Amino acid sequence: MKIKIFIYFLGSLLALSLSVAPLGWTQPQPMVNTNAPIITHSFAVEKGYYGYVWKIYIEAEDPNGDMYKIASMVDEPGVGRYPTDWIILKPEYRKHFVGYIQWNTNSGYYLPEWTPITLNVAIFDKAGNESNVVVFPFTFETGVKDPYQYKLPAPFDQGNVPRLGYINIFLYSPHGGGTSSDVP
Repeated sequence: MKIKIFIYFLGSLLALSLSVAPLGWTQPQPMVNTNAPIITHSFAVEKGYYGYVWKIYIEAEDPNGDMYKIASMVDEPGVGRYPTDWIILKPEYRKHFVGYIQWNTNSGYYLPEWTPITLNVAIFDKAGNESNVVVFPFTFETGVKDPYQYKLPAPFDQGNVPRLGYINIFLYSPHGGGTSSDVP
């Protein structure tokens, strides 16, 4: 008799757990936020030497005019993801901007030839809505075509494109290694 009660009890618990679990799976998905900023165009060179001043060109707009900050996230094989760097936008860039963010890649540690990194850029508005993420691969290489001699695509070719801010992320060599003062 005790076994029948025990089996009935376990069956009841199983039935209850199966009836409750799907509630989390059937919740409606949040709608895509139409108030989030949108990065409409972007451009950056993909190769340059260690110490190169990398300019990442971005055009973005926000239907509410409340873009607030640019997030820059870097991934480096062998090291991982670095902490996010934030650039606060000036009020004149809250609705629409065409500009660039600058990263001086000489970060104190010499990076070996062919070190690849990936820069992810997104824009957040004051309500915390995130734009689409744009991915920029970059490899440190010497002997490549002069990375400063490139033709900017539209809409970045229209003259003086303003600098929106600096990326302040300092890279580390995944193999250890010395500081940039050790480079011959």
